[in-house]
Amino acid sequence: MPLNDTALWQRIDDFDLDDPTASLAFSDRLARENGWGKEYSLRVIEEYKRFMFLLCVTNEPLTPSDQVDQAWHLHLIYTRSYWKDFCATVLEREIHHGPTMGGTVEQTKFTDWYARTKENYMKYFDSTPPADIWPGSTERFAAVHFQRVDRARNLVIRLPFSIRR
Repeated sequence: MPLNDTALWQRIDDFDLDDPTASLAFSDRLARENGWGKEYSLRVIEEYKRFMFLLCVTNEPLTPSDQVDQAWHLHLIYTRSYWKDFCATVLEREIHHGPTMGGTVEQTKFTDWYARTKENYMKYFDSTPPADIWPGSTERFAAVHFQRVDRARNLVIRLPFSIRR
């Protein structure tokens, strides 16, 4: 990793998304909203930081895993932390998040960008992205049937793998 990239990575790696004065830390909220354990949430945050680093050093469009995208979405609603502390101070550039416009062309584009993301990950971090956070493209872009559910008011039962869509 070139020296200027090393300095950028150090700033990103040192950035703490958990505000020590908050009753509900960022990592706890990320875990709660996604049904993850705390340790997994912390690993996703690490991968989110790696993804943001790649966006800065490659200067090409890339696509995150769904888990990393969940961390990014949550960070975006912490507007001061995201825009002022992270983008302006740590990254020293703005990173915007644009949604897909849907359709086959977009699907092909994002599948290609996801593959390039994983290639760049291996190049810059000299390791394979963890499969439980960065699944293969087929799993990453499988049909999505997400819906926000209040688990305190609704019973949610996980379908056996054999009958999932």
